[in-house]
Amino acid sequence: MKDKKNQSPRRNQLKTWVRFSNIGLQMAIVIAAGTYLGVWLDEKYPNQYSAYTVVCSLFAVFASLYNVFRQLKNINKKNNS
Repeated sequence: MKDKKNQSPRRNQLKTWVRFSNIGLQMAIVIAAGTYLGVWLDEKYPNQYSAYTVVCSLFAVFASLYNVFRQLKNINKKNNS
């Protein structure tokens, strides 16, 4: 029978690794979706500076950073409790 103390640190490390890789994946998906939306809008409503792509991609970056900070704050609260 395996000792529960030996399994717990490995399991916690795996959970932490999965959480952080999920955060990175979510960030990439949000930024890609925002950029895709901007490119689509620029094709539909052409302009000189590709303004929709710039605005939508920057908004997606800030939204994903906000999401990262929010999730890290929740993780920190759970670890300190």
